[in-house]
Amino acid sequence: MTTTAAFGWGSSHLKTTPADEVDLDPAERLAVQQTLARYAFALDHGDLVALEGILTEDATWTATIADEVEQGPFVGRAAILDLVRSATKEQIEQRRHNLTNMVFHRADTDTAVVWAYLMLTSNADGSPTVISTGFYTFTLRHTEGMWRIKKLFVGLDNAV
Repeated sequence: MTTTAAFGWGSSHLKTTPADEVDLDPAERLAVQQTLARYAFALDHGDLVALEGILTEDATWTATIADEVEQGPFVGRAAILDLVRSATKEQIEQRRHNLTNMVFHRADTDTAVVWAYLMLTSNADGSPTVISTGFYTFTLRHTEGMWRIKKLFVGLDNAV
């Protein structure tokens, strides 16, 4: 597939946010960021138990490639785990989901919406390469004493 993104294609998924909509203390912000880091590590290591623990039961996962190819939504923790299991079944190289430039779009004591850039790397053929870039929007809920991912959207700039 040769779908690639044009400049600014993701702006329709990312809205401007007034600074006063973020009301979380630094410890809670760090807890949210740690949940997102655990998400990336779980994907990179095929750790479905860890992934299950950071998703809400009713979580949804949706993706688009440059707003041209849609995947999902996959609804429910079980459906997302099946998707990850299927996607990594034949994967032989080590991939890394590098999340950068995390921005809190809005947050309060129960909900946080965070944007992050994605740089997906691979060690295929013995040398590290970037295989895709893009962004995530995460909606997290504070439940049972921890932050869990309720909704995630990934926008890829090119097909993986």
